[in-house]
Amino acid sequence: MTATESWREALLPVDATVQHAIRSMNDSTMQIVLVVGADGTLIGTITDGDIRRGLLAGLTLHSTIESIVQHDAFVVPPQMDRDAALRLMRANRIHQLPIVDENRRVIGLHLLDDLIAPKARTNLMVIMAGGRGTRLRPHTEHCPKPMLEVSGKPMLEHIIERARADGFVRFVMALHYLAHMIEEHFGDGRRWGVEIEYLHEPVALGTVGALSLLRSRPAEPFMVSNGDILTDIHYRELLDFHLRHGAAATMAVQLHEWQQPFGVVQTRGVDIVGFEEKPMILSHVNAGIYCLDPAALSFLRPGEACDMPTLFQRLQDAGSRTIVYPMHEPWIDIGRPKDLARANGRPDDQ
Repeated sequence: MTATESWREALLPVDATVQHAIRSMNDSTMQIVLVVGADGTLIGTITDGDIRRGLLAGLTLHSTIESIVQHDAFVVPPQMDRDAALRLMRANRIHQLPIVDENRRVIGLHLLDDLIAPKARTNLMVIMAGGRGTRLRPHTEHCPKPMLEVSGKPMLEHIIERARADGFVRFVMALHYLAHMIEEHFGDGRRWGVEIEYLHEPVALGTVGALSLLRSRPAEPFMVSNGDILTDIHYRELLDFHLRHGAAATMAVQLHEWQQPFGVVQTRGVDIVGFEEKPMILSHVNAGIYCLDPAALSFLRPGEACDMPTLFQRLQDAGSRTIVYPMHEPWIDIGRPKDLARANGRPDDQ
């Protein structure tokens, strides 16, 4: 039987919340939740795609998972051998395959990613690494922000290794502040099994302006990431999402919850029409990771500073489709000393 021994980490009861499902998926790294009854029988499954669709449809982290459970999931008996399970997964384009006994109790889980190495991607990935990191001083006085270490290595190494694990091997780094330190460290990228080229911004060009300096326009959609973002996102899934929706530009967004500390009074003129006690405010925040169609570069002016929200607005004004990719994976923007300390497991900056 081909099954990961840690499949029990993916089990959840049907009354669990979306937050429980996200935590389970992140902790188990299996990208699936197996929803079971009290006796261990399989009720259905939830993938990260189901969670994203649920969040877009208005679910919150505190909603129950009942409405996003897929009850018609493929399952196989323990007698099915490895090759047969693999053929079934490939034929149906599924990455996880629950194993159940004659009473439909879950007894294991096949994982496609454990069997097949990621397919190499020819798509380019651009990392914006030119910022001065002024909010991170004094750490950035003699070190570019993307080269600050987290868990013993520069943030840029984490980004490259994460993308490399998803099959990306072609990178461009946009540099400005202390560019030589980054270039000397990474060279041509051979040490990491990738190819790295460099763009040098003569002046700071914002979060996307450097793309106007690309020597040639990419032939296919490409990824863009800020150089100070640490996340477990699967870049290949973001790229596939972008392609499926036929968008000009896709922005990864993180769900942010903030609770109003006061009771809110709803009014119409001077009349009170309702009350809401300390409501939860939900919003999607820009995660600093994008997928762009090559045609989007036409909306940049050579050598002119531009930020990514401005580019998205220009595309919208031209009638091009721009979409969001709701992400639930661990994510941190290293913008302040306390963020750097938190990423390194310290309670405060030391």
